Amino acid sequence: MPNSVLVVGSVALDNIESPAGRAEHILGGAASYASIAASLFAPTRLVGIVGGDFPEEHLQLFRDRHINLDGLQIDEKGKTFRWSGDYNDDLNQANTHETHLGVFETFNPTLPDSHRESTFVLLGNINPELQLRTLEQVNNPKLVLCDTMNLWINLAREKVLEIFSKVHVAVLNDTESKMLTGDDNVITAGKKLQNLGPEHVIIKKGEHGALMFSEKSIFASPSFPLDEVKDPTGAGDSFAGAFMGYLASTDDLSAANLRRAVVYGSVVASATVQDFSATALAKLSRDEVESRFNAMRQLSQF
Repeated sequence: MPNSVLVVGSVALDNIESPAGRAEHILGGAASYASIAASLFAPTRLVGIVGGDFPEEHLQLFRDRHINLDGLQIDEKGKTFRWSGDYNDDLNQANTHETHLGVFETFNPTLPDSHRESTFVLLGNINPELQLRTLEQVNNPKLVLCDTMNLWINLAREKVLEIFSKVHVAVLNDTESKMLTGDDNVITAGKKLQNLGPEHVIIKKGEHGALMFSEKSIFASPSFPLDEVKDPTGAGDSFAGAFMGYLASTDDLSAANLRRAVVYGSVVASATVQDFSATALAKLSRDEVESRFNAMRQLSQF
C-alpha cells in the first residue's frame, strides 16, 4: 500500500487584493493548498472544518484530486473561516483586513480510524495545541512536519517549542526563525532551531528560495524564476505539501532525496503564486512539475 500524506489545518474562504487585481470568496486555508500540492505525488487525506456556506465546487476540486475528505468536518449551521487581506505594499508580507474564524474557532481535529496509520503527517499552520492533539492520534508516523507563523510564536511560544521537540521537520520563514530564536542571523537561527528537536529545519525565504538545515549540512535551494507573482497566499503551504508528497511517493528519507524534495516544494510553490487562490496549483500537472524541476536543475548547475 502506498504511503499517504495526512494534512491537518485550516480550510478557508479568502478575499485577496494584490497589484495584479482582486479576488473574492476564493478557496484558501493552509490545508487546502498543502493537500492539493501533496496530491500531485501521493494519496492525501485532509482533516479540517468548514461551514454550510462552503461552496460545493471547492469540495469537488478536492475530490477531483482524489483527496480523501473523511476527516473534513462540515458544520451545516456554521460559517467557514474567512480571511481578507492585501499584498499591495509588499508581495512578501500580507496586510490583514479581517479575520472571521467561524467554525474554525471550535475546531478539534479528530482523526478517523483509517487516518491514524498515516505514515507522513503534515501539521499545517494552526494553533500548536491542535498540532499536538493531532500528533497524539497518529500511531507510528515515519515523518512528521509542522509549520508555524509569527502569531503562534507570539501567543503560544511554549507550545510551539513543544511541537518542535516532537517532529522530524519544522518549517517557518526567515522572519519567524529570527523571532523564535532571538537571533538576527538566519544561519545561526537555523542551527539553534535544530537544537530544539527537529532533525531538519526548513527556512523559507520567499523569492530568495529556501534553506534546509540537517545534522551535518545546510542545503540552499533557489526559487523558480517568475516574471509575475499574482497572489503569494498559500506558497509556503504548497511548498510543505509538495515536499511531503514527494517523500511519501518515493519512501526515501536519504539526505539526497530530502534535498530533491525541497526543490520539488519550491517548484510547486512557484506555480501557486501565478494566479489567485489555488487556481494555478489545481491546474498543475505532474509533467509540468517535472519540467520546472529540470529547469531548476539547469539553473543551479555549475
